[in-house]
Amino acid sequence: MPVQMSRAEFEIAVGDALDQVPHEFLDLLDNVVFLVEDEPDETLGPDCLGVYDGIPRTERGWDWGEPLLPDRITLFRHPTLRMCDSAQEVADEVAITVVHEIAHHFGIDDDRLTELGWD
Repeated sequence: MPVQMSRAEFEIAVGDALDQVPHEFLDLLDNVVFLVEDEPDETLGPDCLGVYDGIPRTERGWDWGEPLLPDRITLFRHPTLRMCDSAQEVADEVAITVVHEIAHHFGIDDDRLTELGWD
């Protein structure tokens, strides 16, 4: 049975997950915003927990700069709640998803994340 958690509670879990990310990495995030949506767009599939939408740091050229719209890391509440059996599992999964999507910002692809144990 899916965990029941309000949007506000889920957003707190996202904030808590961000608090766990070492400041050395957070300080390197450049022009990134974190968002929460209930469901992913149908092109991502119903089980998608998060998505990074932007230009990874490894692909930015000399001409990259402000003022560009920020890169977006979106976490999807309902798929996360559907796959978890407790609030603690939600918190753990959100933390993993936050790290996973931040890694994409730094140019780390899914294959490398799998090798590192973050799949």
